[in-house]
Amino acid sequence: MTQIRQLSLGVQDDKRAAAFWGRALGYVRRAPRVGGGGWVGPAPPAGDRGMAIALDVSDGPAEEFPRVHLDLDAGTRDLDEEVERLVALGAERVDWPYYPEDPEPGAKPYVVLADTEGNRFCVEGRRA
Repeated sequence: MTQIRQLSLGVQDDKRAAAFWGRALGYVRRAPRVGGGGWVGPAPPAGDRGMAIALDVSDGPAEEFPRVHLDLDAGTRDLDEEVERLVALGAERVDWPYYPEDPEPGAKPYVVLADTEGNRFCVEGRRA
């Protein structure tokens, strides 16, 4: 069965983006898969599960309403605490017009943020 190996994000500053995502997810520097000695992106530490992130330098701006984005789970941490941690690392809050007015019963709330490069991502979790 084919599997997703990594997610590629367009960024203007790959070192800044790598530092953010590394700290946000507890990821480590990953060696390039093909030639060269440049920075490729963060990946889970050896033995940990998760998807690697490739940081592709791009001159184009991040999409305001992207067709593809990351969804993060706050895990056991309170959603608002996790959002504040990510903001302290460099994420920005996004004024997102599509929050559900009447979420489905049992649905986890979520917050939309942008990384240091403007790429949108969601954080879902439980509120204390």
